[in-house]
Amino acid sequence: MLFAQGLGRAFLNTLTVTVPATVIPILIAAFAAYALAWMRFPGRALILAGVVGLLVVPLQMTLIPLLQFHNSIGLGKGYLGIWLAHTAFGLPLAIYLLRNYIAALPREIIESARVDGATEFDIFRRIVLPLSFPALASFAIFQFLWVWNDLLVATVFLGNAPGQLVMTGVLRELLGSRGGEWEILAASAFVSIAVPLVVFFGLQRYLVRGLLAGAVKGG
Repeated sequence: MLFAQGLGRAFLNTLTVTVPATVIPILIAAFAAYALAWMRFPGRALILAGVVGLLVVPLQMTLIPLLQFHNSIGLGKGYLGIWLAHTAFGLPLAIYLLRNYIAALPREIIESARVDGATEFDIFRRIVLPLSFPALASFAIFQFLWVWNDLLVATVFLGNAPGQLVMTGVLRELLGSRGGEWEILAASAFVSIAVPLVVFFGLQRYLVRGLLAGAVKGG
């Protein structure tokens, strides 16, 4: 019973971390990608170069400085801190992927909307977002799977207390304390992979479309 309660709490913790940590970077990256693809402003090329450069920064190098920054501004360890951390780590890939896809959209559609008097926000909301759904779904798959299966970031920004553990943390504890009880580990592993499998198979038809369009046509 104690095990079931601990697993249930860890499942809820993982959902609480994963859903906002997937949605927030998608929203921010969609706005940023549209601006970098279709709006003209000083420093656009430098910002895009900075985004590409951030793709190669190892996550492990930023964990402790970011945690110290969170502590300095009063965030400490908690859900808000881990949401912001996962958002920061996921934004470079999200912006790069979405920018390439959005830049490949037909220019005639965008220009026609501008001629008709549509604002940039109207173009983004009514034209770009619906047409960019394959790219949004592609990144959602990557980000959801990454956050759901994460242990390192959750340990640093959430903690190791029994009520703070995520699914991967529970599995780690079980490997250490109940390594011989394979049926418990198997049940825990099944619960841990069930949700990612549902997400992946639900969105996988958009995955190749989104990646290929962004990679081949983006410039």
